[in-house]
Amino acid sequence: MAAITTALIAVAGIILGWIAIEIACKPCLEKGREAIDRSLNPDYDPDDDVVSSNIHAPLNPNSDGQSPASSTPIKIV
Repeated sequence: MAAITTALIAVAGIILGWIAIEIACKPCLEKGREAIDRSLNPDYDPDDDVVSSNIHAPLNPNSDGQSPASSTPIKIV
């Protein structure tokens, strides 16, 4: 009878430990699981992930179209 009690306590400890890890590391585990799901999906295309909706947006955020006053032109030799 003692062996059954010990086994039940061990199984309960493992289950409670698993739940504690799932709760403590939830954000990290969710990101990892999403990455695994994407990598296992044959229809997933990484080129569809667009950070900016406007791919023709200028690299220089100045709206006037001119270069900043602090920059100097580079002399090409």
